[in-house]
Amino acid sequence: MSVNGTDPTDLASDDGVETIADELLDQALAERRALVQLCMYALDRASAGVVARIEEGLSSIGVVALRADGERFDPSQHEAGGTVPTDDKALLGLVAETEVPGFCDRGRLLRAPIVTVYTAR
Repeated sequence: MSVNGTDPTDLASDDGVETIADELLDQALAERRALVQLCMYALDRASAGVVARIEEGLSSIGVVALRADGERFDPSQHEAGGTVPTDDKALLGLVAETEVPGFCDRGRLLRAPIVTVYTAR
């Protein structure tokens, strides 16, 4: 079927259409990144109820909050914000608390969580 005498498949293969589509995709991705960054900024300043709602919305688009409580501290995945002394050897090197959640976008780390780590007394 033609549109104004033009076959739609001809339009899809036209370099101008591909260029516009590529530009729109680039723009949409840049805007998504900006909105995710804005949400992370807002989360750091929001009340618990607002945090939960924003995290839920981010999760629906593949951006997941990272809380490392109880995990083994890994400097490649966590940022140490402080330490808590302990006499319990089983806790040494574990994350005691997540101070600031990190975020991951479909497996790509956006921001490492800032954590408090158990250390020997």
